[in-house]
Amino acid sequence: QVQLVQSGGGLVQAGGSLRLSCTASGHTFSNYYMDWFRQAPGKEREFVAGIGRLGNLIRYQDSVQGRFTVSRDNAKNTVSLQMDSLKPEDTGKYYCAAREPGMPDYSYWGQGTQGTVRS
Repeated sequence: QVQLVQSGGGLVQAGGSLRLSCTASGHTFSNYYMDWFRQAPGKEREFVAGIGRLGNLIRYQDSVQGRFTVSRDNAKNTVSLQMDSLKPEDTGKYYCAAREPGMPDYSYWGQGTQGTVRS
């Protein structure tokens, strides 16, 4: 059975940093594009960052460009999201998701991890 297990997150002051990790088991990790989403209370889930199978094709939501860094280590089946210069509006539950190339839907989702930024 495929699992995406997330770790990291927490509570931080504005301007601080958090690091999220997502480790996959049960499938060939390098076959999947990996994306990060977040959902704030009362809002829809939104795309935050994504990375291609080989660590290329990196994309960011405009609001996090220059502050967040997505990376992956296929040898460790892990994708990470380094979040710096955090703002209160970055608060939300963050999810990693795996998508096969060419497929519009995500095959697997992590359990979500909370990131809270205090002003």
